[in-house]
Amino acid sequence: MKTKYLNHINNYVNENISKFHQSKIESLKKLKLKQILVRKNPYLFKAKNIMTAQDLVKTLLDAYLSSQEETLFGDFLEGLAIYICSLVYNGRKSSAEGIDLEFEKDNIRYVVSIKSGPNWGNSRQIQKMKEDFKKTVRILKTNNPDIRVNSINGCCYGRDRSHDKGEYYKYCGQAFWEFISGSDKLYVEIIDPLGHEAKKKNDEFFEAYSKIINNFTAEFLTDFCLKGEINWEFLVKFNSSK
Repeated sequence: MKTKYLNHINNYVNENISKFHQSKIESLKKLKLKQILVRKNPYLFKAKNIMTAQDLVKTLLDAYLSSQEETLFGDFLEGLAIYICSLVYNGRKSSAEGIDLEFEKDNIRYVVSIKSGPNWGNSRQIQKMKEDFKKTVRILKTNNPDIRVNSINGCCYGRDRSHDKGEYYKYCGQAFWEFISGSDKLYVEIIDPLGHEAKKKNDEFFEAYSKIINNFTAEFLTDFCLKGEINWEFLVKFNSSK
């Protein structure tokens, strides 16, 4: 990719990756033990033979953070993709429902729904995306009947060999980043700047994470343990009783 674009992209990543790390820490600090206890399956933890309060708390917290991290980083990648497309093709954040990016290339208007990976949704969610595509295309053609519009499901990582899905096209990984930038190397070129200050930020996160583990374990021992053992009956009642 052209050096001038890469410099802008590196600057964008360096400025915005810190927001991702900071969002993780802020999310952690706001978390309450009973908020996640009530959302998780206590029968699963019993079936896994979890015996100590700290193991249960850590399993709970890690499951929550994994989901939260995927969402936060997905938002970051979506913003990065829109920014890159704005540099190369004057792309812009779309105001249409369910559409993230719009841009023109080779006399075609592209409307793009950006997802993290290829296996992002069930049949109902995919149907909703297709309906959003149809609605957006209909509105665009109402204002300009001769306009040619292509609907794209773009995925930031992974593979999907069959691009043509009939009602839309699906580009994943290298194909997606090349589609919005014109560069077949961009998908690997964005790796290096993502590591900017990663160790420092991860150290800060682990410090906050360790405090939460200790605090939640102490709280769990007080509220859900009896004579040094997890009180499963009380935990299930807290989670599921009417």
